[in-house]
Amino acid sequence: MKSLCIDIETYSSVDLVKCGVYKYAESLDFEILLFGYSVDGGETHVISLADGENIPQDIIDALTEDTVLKWAHNANFERVCLSRFLSDMGVSLDPFADSHHSAGVFGMAKFLNPESWRCSMVWSAYLGMPLSLEGLGAVLGLDKQKLTEGKKLIRKFCMPPKAVPQFTLYGDPDWERFKEYNRRDVETEMAVQERLSSFPVPENIWREYHQDQTINDLGVRLDMTLVKQAVAADELSRKELTRLMRELTELDNPNSVAQMKQWLTDNGLITESLGKKAVAELLRDAPEPLGRVLSLRQSLVKSSVKKYTAMVNAVCADGRARGLFQFLGATRTGRWSGRLIQAQNLPQNHLPDLGQARSLVRKGDFATLELLYDSVPEVLSELIRTAFIPKDGCKFIVADFSAIEARVIAWLAKETWRNEVFATHGKIYEASASQMFNVPLGEVTKGSPLRQKGKIAELALGYGGSVGALKAMGALGMGLEEDELRPLVMAWRSANPNIVRFWWDVDRAAASAVRDRTTTETHGIKFSRQSGLLFITLPSGRRLAYVKPRIGTNDFGSDCVTYDGVGGTRKWERINSYGPKFVENIVQAASRDILAHAMQTLRHCSIVMHVHDEIVIEANKRMSLDAVCEQMGRTPPWAEGLLLKADGFECEFYRKD
Repeated sequence: MKSLCIDIETYSSVDLVKCGVYKYAESLDFEILLFGYSVDGGETHVISLADGENIPQDIIDALTEDTVLKWAHNANFERVCLSRFLSDMGVSLDPFADSHHSAGVFGMAKFLNPESWRCSMVWSAYLGMPLSLEGLGAVLGLDKQKLTEGKKLIRKFCMPPKAVPQFTLYGDPDWERFKEYNRRDVETEMAVQERLSSFPVPENIWREYHQDQTINDLGVRLDMTLVKQAVAADELSRKELTRLMRELTELDNPNSVAQMKQWLTDNGLITESLGKKAVAELLRDAPEPLGRVLSLRQSLVKSSVKKYTAMVNAVCADGRARGLFQFLGATRTGRWSGRLIQAQNLPQNHLPDLGQARSLVRKGDFATLELLYDSVPEVLSELIRTAFIPKDGCKFIVADFSAIEARVIAWLAKETWRNEVFATHGKIYEASASQMFNVPLGEVTKGSPLRQKGKIAELALGYGGSVGALKAMGALGMGLEEDELRPLVMAWRSANPNIVRFWWDVDRAAASAVRDRTTTETHGIKFSRQSGLLFITLPSGRRLAYVKPRIGTNDFGSDCVTYDGVGGTRKWERINSYGPKFVENIVQAASRDILAHAMQTLRHCSIVMHVHDEIVIEANKRMSLDAVCEQMGRTPPWAEGLLLKADGFECEFYRKD
């Protein structure tokens, strides 16, 4: 036996979407209902465990045998669920996890070793295709598609209230159809593998995936005392804010957008939106008591408590949250995406007395909290990061790359003056302003208008952005005038001619590869069209893929590259692209590869989180921060000449330095 293709159907009273598979599988009433499998691409079998059938012993043995490759779509689900199943059978998983692998949530068992698992969803993501098996089958035009009635059958058999005991399975036509659904999923997964076989996932990507699975299995500890008290504090705060708003507005439901907009209109303030940005604009000139009401509303709708609720939902029995990261979740760049708690978009913290505020919440001293701080929701928002804590006897080492995207685009575009900045003082905002406005670097001081302009230009304009990008980045809110924006764009582009040239060299190379079905190259990046895919080969050797590329027409009537992908509507649709957008993909993808390389070099450490360009390690008290930063800052062998720098700090709870 060389390979197993697996699909399972399961039951648990835990909500899979809200809580994730790790908590789902540790539920006392968890069970596997159906186990579908094929050995070495042969006949598909369905074992009805709910009917008392047993999985053959040779298949059980194969699940714990590292020489047998296990394939599944979203294999993390099958691997974690089967870890629980085998643990309940008394199968020891200890030999199949290394010393850094988590002790798991199933008694003393560990999870099945991910190194012998392969995931067709990862394969799909690597090729820029839909992550769902149904969507992937449709795009590939498979003969055997996922059965469309699957959602209905899953609702009946897999979701609370548990329906299985209420009838005789053998006599229920839906049950027989459910077994056929399970069988078809295995067949569809094998058809996917066959169809994609010409474009295999490189072994180094599978190594990254296995490390990703190890990190997800390990999870990160949560301070559940803080979390539960924060939820309680938020509830009290919301009640008080609602009371104050009712008092000021006399509205039945001040949370209602329609009621609030009408009240504002009746009081002479007309607005189309009550979104965060719109309210911030209104607050500039709103008279009292309208300004007070809008401020209260901003506090009331603050979503801080949602993160704490997500933590309550996701935390496993041992106090750790698992499954927070989706490998290749961003299909255009290959970056990780967040799941469950969404660690990729945590609010920043700026409180100077973060520890004091944290202590007050943990103790439930809400009276003092309200006395010392203007806004309880704001405090709770800033404390979200601090809910992540190391296990007893350990510390967090938090290390991140300094200005990684700015360094990568300067390296790729050969923008010499920028590389010199990174080789010396590293003050890119100040240096950018100096270059743009032709003033000595020493005149661009922290907090000065020139540095402010340099900073927002750096953040907004590197990927072809113009006036709209500056506005979206908050230029007007920073005090810049409308008539300053266009000159700012032109000044930045004039100061960075090689980056501008890079945009349009990439544009021509991509268009030529698509139009002429040939291989082109610029700035060390290759573009090629093969079998309905546009590939962009990065310096690391990893390839970005764009499905069904062709030359189309953009909104300005010019030729552009178009392809199929998940667009702004989150649906599979036709997307227009052009040089600066491809450059954004390339730079972010290369930055991702640098992070992945650093994670691989630090794989002996217990990495519990990684957020954009940052790594969080649950470290022994004796581990050296400097050693971690030095290791992380080493340039990968494929990026000769790239200047990297990693900085970090140690902490007893997660935070921004």
